[in-house]
Amino acid sequence: MSDGRDLLGALRRLKRPLLYVMGPAYIVAGILHFVVPELYVQIVPPFLPFRLELVYLSGVAEILVGVGVLVPRTRRIAAWGTVALLVAIFPANIYMATHGVVIEGAPGGGDPSQLVRWGRLPLQAVLIAWAWWYTQSPPEEAL
Repeated sequence: MSDGRDLLGALRRLKRPLLYVMGPAYIVAGILHFVVPELYVQIVPPFLPFRLELVYLSGVAEILVGVGVLVPRTRRIAAWGTVALLVAIFPANIYMATHGVVIEGAPGGGDPSQLVRWGRLPLQAVLIAWAWWYTQSPPEEAL
């Protein structure tokens, strides 16, 4: 019978490989903010000013945290930056869920199901927990 130590051991073994998923994922997402900014502008709540500029700013932030978590020296601060970024963009996910936003020009039609719209909200908590995991390591630790 397995116990909690088996699970913790498995998580520790996955920590390094998952870092190399997380970093590039944020880099790619950040680049997409510049390639197709019009898709992202549509989910920025309309009460926020400078929506396009916010898309670009969040794109730069995603690239920076993505690169930062891959560098042992900056990993911890970049992980905290990722947590902050995910909290900052959460209103866009709420807006998308509560206003039935259809993203014009998105692959697949841009009209996600209610399950997808609302599922993004708890997914954000998972992403925050994933980033927070890397705040727990000293920055010089190479994993």
